[in-house]
Amino acid sequence: MYRIESSGALLRAHRALASRRTRPRVSRTVLLLGICSLLTDISSEMVVAVLPLYLVTQLGFTPLQLGIVDGLYQGAAAFVRLAGGYIGDRRRRHKGVATIGYGLSAVCKLALAAVGSAFGSITTIVMIDRAGKGLRTAPRDAMISLSSRREDLGTAFGVHRALDTTGALLGPLVAFGLLALAPLAFDSLFIVSFCFAIAGLGVIVLLVREPERRPAPAEPAEPVRMRAALALLRGGRFRGLFVAATVLGLATTSDGFIYLALYRSLDFDATLFPLLFTGTALTFMLLAAPVGRLADRVGRGRVMIGGYVLLLGVYATLLGPSAGVPGMVVALFMLGAYYAATDGVLMAFGSAHVPEALRGSGLALLGTAVSAARLVASVVFGALWTWQGIETALAIFAGALVIAIAIAAIALRSSRA
Repeated sequence: MYRIESSGALLRAHRALASRRTRPRVSRTVLLLGICSLLTDISSEMVVAVLPLYLVTQLGFTPLQLGIVDGLYQGAAAFVRLAGGYIGDRRRRHKGVATIGYGLSAVCKLALAAVGSAFGSITTIVMIDRAGKGLRTAPRDAMISLSSRREDLGTAFGVHRALDTTGALLGPLVAFGLLALAPLAFDSLFIVSFCFAIAGLGVIVLLVREPERRPAPAEPAEPVRMRAALALLRGGRFRGLFVAATVLGLATTSDGFIYLALYRSLDFDATLFPLLFTGTALTFMLLAAPVGRLADRVGRGRVMIGGYVLLLGVYATLLGPSAGVPGMVVALFMLGAYYAATDGVLMAFGSAHVPEALRGSGLALLGTAVSAARLVASVVFGALWTWQGIETALAIFAGALVIAIAIAAIALRSSRA
């Protein structure tokens, strides 16, 4: 028979046991998917970081044309995302669908080096690349949620988004270094981008395993049908989240326009433009995991609404008198914090209200709504900038975001009731 030599030892053991029970856990699948996203985001952000400036200053695209390209970049994945989530649920093979999406995007990076600078060619490649992103996003997020406990969803998505955003931080730095060594060598940049994309593809193909479904008596035996996925919109909480995400997306301009506004305001060396993306990504990377954990504790809806208040602060900073470099740093910090409070938190929020059998389809519905709304927002913002100027466009979107935040708060509160 064992004796306890000290009551203090017993107390410490009890506390250690309790902390193990309550400490959020992140699975191996989440970490590997994060590494895959890290490498893929280096590839993607190398291209994204130079695209707005390249199109406007080098190719002479108008803001409206940039808005169309950027809108396609934001929204072309929308309906493909819905298909990716549905196929992953129906076949119960989320990894296979995600792998096809990663492979498609990797091929597009190589194609960019061959298509030239024609508007039609660029938009076509952008659409195919975003179709690959749309195909992989919902199955990947489904694997994250199926590999995590319900109470740790915010933490799991936060950790994944932190790794993902590390790639978004490194991508612009790689692009900046390549262009500093060889100015205007965009073909070389696209080839290096392709190599990173292939490395990310290798991680998911060779290392990631399909999550095992937990036994659920209520899980349907028949194959998942699209009608069942769309029926999720009848549920009060999911419907409220869907409405809130869509309305907020309609008042969200793209990062490219925000960075161009900062560039016009400060008039710095164009070779430094990719570093703006790095500032946002650094904040996102540092805050994604702690903000995700905060959302698990205080409420995902509150944190998400707070993120859009930060975006409103970015609009206000751009509309105010130029504050120089300090104002730019504040704007980039708020933009990164906005992403930390909304991107992974939205998927964690949705995961908590979607059954396992429909997890990919449900998250795809949310992603589709947001992507389609941002496609519309990018085109509208580009048109307003072309016809009325950037100040008018920012003022209209700031007013629209105030209204959208109010509607979203009401929708989320009503869904809880």
